[in-house]
Amino acid sequence: MDNIDRRILTILQENARTPLKVIAEQVFLSSPAVSARIERLESSGYITGYQAQLSSAAMGYQIKAFINLEVEPSQKPEFYPYIESVPNVMECNCVTGDYSMLIKVCFHTTQELDQFINQLHRFGRTRTQIVFSTPVEHRGIPAIENGTEG
Repeated sequence: MDNIDRRILTILQENARTPLKVIAEQVFLSSPAVSARIERLESSGYITGYQAQLSSAAMGYQIKAFINLEVEPSQKPEFYPYIESVPNVMECNCVTGDYSMLIKVCFHTTQELDQFINQLHRFGRTRTQIVFSTPVEHRGIPAIENGTEG
């Protein structure tokens, strides 16, 4: 991976629909060369997919929350398929600390959130934080080396 690859990754994270011609102009390569680099970044696992970012509020999901859940290691074989099957779960991370899971969810109402939390209690205790606002939306990771852009 070189600085051109990093710049391509930055451009694609900002807008995955950026035309090859525009990317090529920004990195001073031909469109076929950029296309080949993108294919290589995909096959190497740097790019794992493309997706549209939707407005949760516009889609009717007024409640965003983070739920900490204490799951015993012996429960993980049952927990993982369950949590993966819940469409309101945006993300689930196994973490360190007093709780073993950190779950990001979106629901239409607090009643729906409450029902989900009640279902989670079969796995362990929870602690929930409802989001009031999001000053920094989800964004890509820096495609830079050693903390400096090249």
